[in-house]
This record gives sequence, structure tokens and C-alpha cells, in this order.
Amino acid sequence: MTASPVIREEEVEFGAIRAQGAGGQHVNKVSTAVHLRFDVRASSLPEAVKARLLALGDQRVSKDGVVVIKAQQFRTREQNRADALARLQAMVDAAAHVPKARRATKPTFGARQRRLAGKASRGQIKALRGKVDY
Repeated sequence: MTASPVIREEEVEFGAIRAQGAGGQHVNKVSTAVHLRFDVRASSLPEAVKARLLALGDQRVSKDGVVVIKAQQFRTREQNRADALARLQAMVDAAAHVPKARRATKPTFGARQRRLAGKASRGQIKALRGKVDY
């Protein structure tokens, strides 16, 4: 198994914003939440990983191929920044995983016989539910 590519910090752009939600007087003055922006097309990721990352269908990936992650879980900007980077790395790890190719198979003869026997017995049970003629 190959190792997942690591995100380089110089390819990531951070912006500090004010966090949403309830809080005291302090929350309206400080910008502790972090907006992470990562341009997938301009990154140094392998082409296969880029293609899978862009094809994810994730709402965090824009049409321009920019991943935008908002982190506001923690009270400090450094923790939110680390959280955003970890979430981006998790996305890249998921895109780096190559899914195993599925090979079509046919059911065995025994499996077909068991399926038909089960259907017949189920039909028999349902037929016995009808009205009884005397």
C-alpha cells in the first residue's frame, strides 16, 4: 500500500474570521475561526489524487477546484488551524485510496437452487393464509 501524499503548508492559504454562534462579549471582538483555502489544480498532489479529489462531489470543493474548510470548533486560532489542516489531510487521504476494481460474478448453481427453494416455501406459507373451504 502506498503512503498518502502530505499537504505542504505553503500550498494552503489561511484567513482568520469571526466564529459563529453564541458567546459573550469577547467573541464579537476576536477572529479565532479559520478559513482554509487549498487550490487542488495548482497543488503538488499526484494527478490521480487530484482527479479523485475533484470528483468527490463534496460541497467543500468549489467548481474552480478550491477546497474551502471552515474551522471554528476551538477557542484559539492555532487549534482551529491545526483542525482545518487535519480535515484537509483526511480528505486527501480518502482521495488517495484507490478503490478495488469490482469483478462481476455469477451465482453458483447451489445458490440459485437455495433461492428458488426459499421463494417456493415463502409462497406456500402465503397460500396457506387464505380462506378455508369446508
